[in-house]
Amino acid sequence: MEKKKLVKADDKTLKKAAKRGLKTIRKSRAHHPIREESRIIKYGTSGFARNIWLSTAATMVMAITLIILFVTVVASVILTNTADLMRDKIDITIYFKPNTSQESLNELSEIISKDSNIKSVVVSTSEQEYDKFLAENADSSEIIEILDDEMKKMMIANMQATMRVKVYNVDNLDSIKNLVETDATFQKNLDESMAPTYDVNQVEIATITSWARIARTGGMILAGVFLVISVLIIFSTIRMAIFSRREEIYMMKLVGAEKNFIRGPFLVEAEICGLIAGIIAATVSYFGFMFVAPKLANYGINVDTIKEILESNKLIFVYLIFMGIGVLIGRISSWLAVAKYLHKDN
Repeated sequence: MEKKKLVKADDKTLKKAAKRGLKTIRKSRAHHPIREESRIIKYGTSGFARNIWLSTAATMVMAITLIILFVTVVASVILTNTADLMRDKIDITIYFKPNTSQESLNELSEIISKDSNIKSVVVSTSEQEYDKFLAENADSSEIIEILDDEMKKMMIANMQATMRVKVYNVDNLDSIKNLVETDATFQKNLDESMAPTYDVNQVEIATITSWARIARTGGMILAGVFLVISVLIIFSTIRMAIFSRREEIYMMKLVGAEKNFIRGPFLVEAEICGLIAGIIAATVSYFGFMFVAPKLANYGINVDTIKEILESNKLIFVYLIFMGIGVLIGRISSWLAVAKYLHKDN
C-alpha cells in the first residue's frame, strides 16, 4: 500500500512538473513571438527544399492555373473592347436623291436628332460626296485623268446625298427605322435604289461578342479544373510532408506545441509554392502578351487597355495580384491538409 501511495505521489509530482514545464514553454513562446514566427518560416522553407520535386510540381501546376486565369480575363476584356470599338465606329448611312439641297438635309438632320439614341449626324450633298470620291482616289491617276467637267457633272447628277448617323446603342435601331420609314420628309427625299445600312457589321459584332462570352465561360471552366488539380497536388504534397515528419510532430505535441506552431511550417511551405508560381505566371503572361499583342492588333483586335496596364506602373500590381492569388491557393490547400491531420490525431 505504501508503495502504491508513493507511486501515485510520484505521478502527481511528475504531472505537476510537466504542467509547469508546459506553462513555462507557453510563456516563453508568448514573450518571443518574433522568434516563433522566424522558426516557423525556417521550418517551412526547409520543408519546401526537402520536398523539392513535389513542391516544383505543385508550383508549376499552380502557375499554369494562374496563366489560364490571366488568359481568360484578357481574352474577355480585349474581345469585349473590340466589339465596343466596332460599335463606336459604326455609322448608319441613309441615302437621299441626287442633288438634295443642303437646306433639306439640315431639316432631315434636325428631325432625326430628336431621337434619344442619336449620338451624331453628318450630312453630305452630292457635290461633297463627289469631293470625297476624289480624295479617296487621289492616288489613282487613271481615274483622275478621265474625270473631266462633263464626267463630273454626270457623276454629281447621279450621286446620292447622304446622312451618316452614329448611335449610342446599335442593338436598338427600331425607333430610327420607324422614323425613316414613316416620316413624310424622309420619304419625300429618300433614294429608293439605296437602302439605309442598318445591318452593316452587325454580324461581325455578334461574332466577336459571342467569342468573348465563350472565352470567358470556357476559360473559367478550364481555370477551375486546373485550380482543383493544383489544390489536390498541394494537398498531397503537404500530406506526404506530414507523414514523413509524423514522429517529429508527435514529439512537438508532447512538449506542448500549439496547433498554430505545428501548422505554420506547412502553411509557409505551400505559400512559397504560391509565391513562386505567381512570379512565374506573371512573367510568362507579361512576355507572352507583349509578343502576341502586335499580331492581334493587326487583325483589328483592341489590345490597348491591357497593353496600357502592362506598360505602366500598374505592372507591379499585376505581379502582386498573381502572387496574392498564388499564396491564397497554397494557404487554403495546406490548411485543409493540416486541419484534417490535426483533427484526426486529436
